[in-house]
Amino acid sequence: MDMDKRAPAGDGEGCLVGVIRIPVKIVAVLVVLPVRVVWELLVAAARAVHRHVLGPLYVHVVEPLLRALGWLLTTLLKLVFVWPWVGLWRYLLVPVGQGLAWLARGLYDQALAPAGRFLTGHLLRPLGAGLAWLGRGGMRYLLAPLAKGVAWIAWAVGMTLFVWPWVALWRYVLTPVGRGIAWLAAAVYRYVLTPVGHGLVWLLVAVFRYLLRPVGLGLAWLVAALYRYLLRPAGLGIGWLAAALYRYLLTPLGQVLVWAWHVAGRIVAALWRGLKLVGWVLVGWPASRVYRHVLTPVGHAAREVWRTGRAAVREARATVRRALFGTPPVEPARSRARTLGSTTAADAAPADEISLPRRQG
Repeated sequence: MDMDKRAPAGDGEGCLVGVIRIPVKIVAVLVVLPVRVVWELLVAAARAVHRHVLGPLYVHVVEPLLRALGWLLTTLLKLVFVWPWVGLWRYLLVPVGQGLAWLARGLYDQALAPAGRFLTGHLLRPLGAGLAWLGRGGMRYLLAPLAKGVAWIAWAVGMTLFVWPWVALWRYVLTPVGRGIAWLAAAVYRYVLTPVGHGLVWLLVAVFRYLLRPVGLGLAWLVAALYRYLLRPAGLGIGWLAAALYRYLLTPLGQVLVWAWHVAGRIVAALWRGLKLVGWVLVGWPASRVYRHVLTPVGHAAREVWRTGRAAVREARATVRRALFGTPPVEPARSRARTLGSTTAADAAPADEISLPRRQG
């Protein structure tokens, strides 16, 4: 007994989709739609209340009331925290301060200033004069002699410690020793260094006059003679020989070598062209003919066979996929409108919700 599945109508949806779709539609109609309607009504009512009730109420009642409360609170705060301190400062502290200032000014003018002038004229000035007289007397008859004595003692101590020893050392030690060293140096210079220096100078003059000068003159004459009678003729001969070799031997030989090089190059080029021609005739031309008339048609035929086989394989694979899994759902192009909770078109015929296999005898 063979059983096959009847292809569902419409877009190829199965029974499971239909079973799920019906409760979803019912829930959407019974729950979602009333909730949405109630929500829209509430929104419209709230907007109307805000526009016609709450807005005028705020503008004409709440806002004036808030302004009055603000003014009242401001007045109370000023009454508690500002005006008492302002009154205290203006009517108590300022008059008291002015009275104290007037009292202090009068006390200074009538009591402190006269007392200060009296003390200055009758007590402080005589006391200062007496102290100045005592200071001048003490400076003249006590401190000045004492300072002179201290200065003399310091001078004596300084001279004893820092001047007289060095003066004695210079006068009685360093000066005699220096004079002795100078006399000894003069004697050595006069009786030793001067004769030795004179002897060395005489020796150097004699060596230069009787040895170095004759030897130098002899060497100079020898070098001049060698150059004139040996090096110059030899150089002239070598130069003439080199010029003759270059003119009569090297130049013709070079020309012959250049001509031979050019001739060899032409011969090699001719041989290379001949070899290329032979290679083309024997290998290149037959290979090109074989490639053009044999390999190219064979390649084209193989490519066509490959394309045909690949297309056949693809078609067979698509056929097997359709046989196993069915065709994928395709939405009709005539209408894109959809119903609530459904994927089918609005004007498409609904498929069977439950498709049972039909028995064929």
